[in-house]
Amino acid sequence: MRKSLLLGLALLPAFAGAQEGSDWSAYRDAYRHMLWFEKYGKPKQFLQQHLRLRPRDASVSTEGLRLTLQGKGAQLALPLDALSRAVFPFSKAAYDDNAELSWNRKPGQITSSAWVSIVTRPDGVYAAGDLRAACEQFLAYARHTGGAGGKRCAGVQFAYARTEAAQVRYQGGDGAALPLAAQEGPAFPGDAVGTFRVFAYRFSAHPDGGQVLTNGTPLAIAALLE
Repeated sequence: MRKSLLLGLALLPAFAGAQEGSDWSAYRDAYRHMLWFEKYGKPKQFLQQHLRLRPRDASVSTEGLRLTLQGKGAQLALPLDALSRAVFPFSKAAYDDNAELSWNRKPGQITSSAWVSIVTRPDGVYAAGDLRAACEQFLAYARHTGGAGGKRCAGVQFAYARTEAAQVRYQGGDGAALPLAAQEGPAFPGDAVGTFRVFAYRFSAHPDGGQVLTNGTPLAIAALLE
């Protein structure tokens, strides 16, 4: 069994509507699950939440995947990013209308869930102390929702498209930059499909006083818990 767990994960169960044999989810169920994070009162400025769609197995492609909110007489397309995440539209009208969230795949191929990860920065500059704080915030929220157990923060992981010539470096107080090793792997643990270019930044290997520098905005940053 793996001793470490890379987290940028669904911290709550999949929505009730997204069961085996279903290609839709009740908006009301999703709304209730997404409220867990919205109402969470502890520090979370380094965290973000999305609604995420995930294939159940490696045979299901996410190419061309679309998510739609459908109500009475109206529908709204919800844009998905490269990791099939969407900004959730909190809407009293959709809730009252008993609207549905649907996706263009055969029944049972896709599951949906609330998904929490670490916020990315467009300037590519991350203070080492902020990355540690982000991981600790994630760990606190994971414990709040009943996960993480006795895990602790060990670092974070930056994920890019496999074909992107990304670089991630640690820069210490002396100005010297140390490149982090690139590997291939999933952007988030437990994903059935998707191979990305990933960089693990481990807290024990670098002082907190430095910075992590990237030459592009990562698709995602996940917390590394052990």
